[in-house]
Amino acid sequence: MWRKVAAMEARETEEVVRRNAELEKAAAEAAAREERLRRELEAALSRLAVAEEAEERLCVQLGELEAEAVAEAVEYQQRVRELSERLAFMDRVLRSSGSCSTVAVD
Repeated sequence: MWRKVAAMEARETEEVVRRNAELEKAAAEAAAREERLRRELEAALSRLAVAEEAEERLCVQLGELEAEAVAEAVEYQQRVRELSERLAFMDRVLRSSGSCSTVAVD
């Protein structure tokens, strides 16, 4: 009977040792997976920081381009007004001088 008990205890001990080895292996795999995921997260955060910096630079450039476009539009409108005023002046001069009613512009 003691032999049966000893054999059962030996099987139980083997089972506990086997299960312990499985758990240690699973824990090591989980730790390796956690480390890999941590590295992936750090890489993703680094890429995010680069993307945010690029976005900020692009926003600054866009703002500068918008300001430049507004300035050019103002200059263009001023030039159009000046040319319109000049054309109106020339038209008045021609009408008041009684010259041709039709003006050819080169």
